Amino acid sequence: MTIQNLKPSEDNTTISSIYAFDEKHDGRIEGYATYARLIRGIIAALYKRYGIRYELYASDDPNSEYWSLLDEDLRSESPDVELVARIFEDLELRTLHYDDDDGDEPSYGVQYSIRNNVFAYPKWGVALVRIPFFRSNGIYNEDFVFAAGEEHLRQFLGSVRERERQQNMKKVTVYTDARSGIHRQTESITRSVTREEVVLSEEIKQEIFRSLDQFFEADRTFYRKYDIPYKRGILLYGHPGNGKTTLVKSIAASIPGPAAYWQITEYTTSESVREVFDAAKRLAPMVLIIEDIDSMPAEVRSFFLNTLDGATSKEGIFLIGTTNYPEKIDPGLMNRAGRFDRAYEIPMPDEALRLQYLRQRGFDAFADEEGTLEAARRTETFSLAQLGELYVSAALEWHQHGQVDIGKLIQGMRGELDKSHKHNWMEQPGQGRVGFF
Repeated sequence: MTIQNLKPSEDNTTISSIYAFDEKHDGRIEGYATYARLIRGIIAALYKRYGIRYELYASDDPNSEYWSLLDEDLRSESPDVELVARIFEDLELRTLHYDDDDGDEPSYGVQYSIRNNVFAYPKWGVALVRIPFFRSNGIYNEDFVFAAGEEHLRQFLGSVRERERQQNMKKVTVYTDARSGIHRQTESITRSVTREEVVLSEEIKQEIFRSLDQFFEADRTFYRKYDIPYKRGILLYGHPGNGKTTLVKSIAASIPGPAAYWQITEYTTSESVREVFDAAKRLAPMVLIIEDIDSMPAEVRSFFLNTLDGATSKEGIFLIGTTNYPEKIDPGLMNRAGRFDRAYEIPMPDEALRLQYLRQRGFDAFADEEGTLEAARRTETFSLAQLGELYVSAALEWHQHGQVDIGKLIQGMRGELDKSHKHNWMEQPGQGRVGFF
């Protein structure tokens, strides 16, 4: 598709208007004159550059990923996007950006500012504009989308979805519910965690990864033919610090699809539930990890459960919920089809798993094989996170003194652990309440 072939979907002049702006009577509706001048100026600038009339489109979609992609294109100086015009002469043309994702040293750069500039994707016939408006208490911004026609806008949005999906194969989208609304950021997977690095019962690990592989290898036509919902859900529960997060990182790094991570807080609302699931459906097939699912506010739980029960709300989504406190939630989340299919306890590591973890971390560099075996044997109440602290303490002692007293280190840590509160996670393995209270 080339820009020369683009035509507007409809001539706006054929549709009558209740009010039309003109310079002689621009004060009849307060504020409209400024708005109309800017919109007309943008359309005129686009017409002058490309020889076709762009139309203004409204969007009530909170998941406007194209703005994030525009920012990436400006940073990388992509040839696909062009600067068409500057809106206000005395506002910024360029902006500084700061990157600290890769490498040991943060980097700084300069790019065109998204605000106050008109940017176009000529091959799609779409333009994006963030216009500053002035008020007595400061400047605020409004976002506008222009397109040469409806079909071209649909094709552009389709390309955005596919591009976002491909980019998210190497990143994790993180959603955090905050007081001001849902906060979204994309984080690169700086260090992939392989499946072999996951310290977990081999039986449980294989079952979880087998379910994931089957989900992503599946042909959707099979599900449609037999009217089977293309969705899956598992719940991971257990004492904190025993590898749930590592397992999730491994999943995100090893699946042939995007992964998103949602942190539940006291600010989670029905609107944020809807927004996250809408965004997830755009990336499907994908994995959505919900951290601390037991923290869902009471007033939102019913809406969340209804969302899970929806016919298409989880289509193409492999849902993973995690909780450190399964006793806080009731059977409602598990005992109904379409919510969570299976629950897996991530238990305290036994001696074999503790030895596996210490060897993977390289503990024998400070304590040789015999000391590593001793450490695994004497840390029967330690979580994997506490074994990690033991490794750090051993490394520091080795660095300072050239030797390590393993028994003394473990005894000191155990004294601290004995002061902590002990939790009874399940009365018997595989039993207990899983769901919302």
